[in-house]
Amino acid sequence: MSKIQGIIEQAEQQCKKNGARLTAKRKLVLTCLLQSDKAKSAYELVEYCKNQHDETIPAMSVYRILDFLQSQQLVHKLDLANKYVACAHITCRDEHAVSQFLICKQCQRVKEIDISDSVIQSLQQNVQDADFELDSPQLEINGLCGNCGKAKVG
Repeated sequence: MSKIQGIIEQAEQQCKKNGARLTAKRKLVLTCLLQSDKAKSAYELVEYCKNQHDETIPAMSVYRILDFLQSQQLVHKLDLANKYVACAHITCRDEHAVSQFLICKQCQRVKEIDISDSVIQSLQQNVQDADFELDSPQLEINGLCGNCGKAKVG
């Protein structure tokens, strides 16, 4: 069994536990995101499914699928880019921590890492002190991945 098949099986179990179903088209969109280390827009996913899997899914259906996958904590939406990535913690049995997304500004690769509780608490306090209400603690940070950073130096 491939790594992606194992992740899809975990995702199916997670959906089942939540009383939901991971349909064939939902699996396909999730698989497309798992196969990519870059965030994808709904329209990029339409093209990817068509080109890589010979499956045509209308953009509105992809948006509904992404909403479902997001509700099941299987994908994350990167708000700044209006793109989606597969959750790096689908196979984890633990509660999801708050995620921080590192986005390479050169190759667009995305890496999901956890943020410590103390950082989140500090951030929430800073937001309250500024008389704002935190909508989402998710952080998206642009930078250079290791490969692009090395290529820049070399």
